[in-house]
Amino acid sequence: MFGLKSRRKKALIGDEVSFDIDSICKGHHKVTYKGVKAIRSPFDYLIYQMILWEVKPDLVIEIGTNTGGGALYLADLMETFGFGQLHSIDIIKQSDPSLERHPRIKLFYEGWEKYDIDEARGFSKILVIEDASHVYEDTLNALNKFSELVSSGSYLIVEDGIINELGMEKEYRGGPLKAIREFLTNHPDYIVDRKWCDFFGINATFNVNGFLKRVD
Repeated sequence: MFGLKSRRKKALIGDEVSFDIDSICKGHHKVTYKGVKAIRSPFDYLIYQMILWEVKPDLVIEIGTNTGGGALYLADLMETFGFGQLHSIDIIKQSDPSLERHPRIKLFYEGWEKYDIDEARGFSKILVIEDASHVYEDTLNALNKFSELVSSGSYLIVEDGIINELGMEKEYRGGPLKAIREFLTNHPDYIVDRKWCDFFGINATFNVNGFLKRVD
């Protein structure tokens, strides 16, 4: 009886802690940066800024702009750090107008398939973020196209492998995790960097097994 009263009291004063993958997923769809929708988990926003500082890329290629809050966040970090440009790629123009005014952002609207690799020429340290459709075939094809651009010691980051944990694996035909497994089989120059995947706990990230480090 005492235990029941104690639990009720805790609930009334608001110190109960209750969250899970589903609640975090719902919240991450409401995240904004500078008022622009920025769909990314709080764990990964923190991890990204540490990776940028550690790698110091002079070019970040982001596949999947959406409205652009994530691109703004990355570009502002690079502005603060004093290095880097961002190429953000999507298939339609739906990004916030503020992206076009940012000095470190260049936008591409014909999809990653039509992104000209020559756009990345002249950059010495490149990091790539794959955040497009999440469908297995699309993800694998994007990884195969952009993997050669990634510099040794830098990252090819595959977003949203968490969809398997959310029960959407069939919807995405195996999704990013299936693509990662196949990609790694054919690319021994890449490893899953557990330093970032397990930073907050084993795969406590929406990018499950998705921080791929080039080690050749």
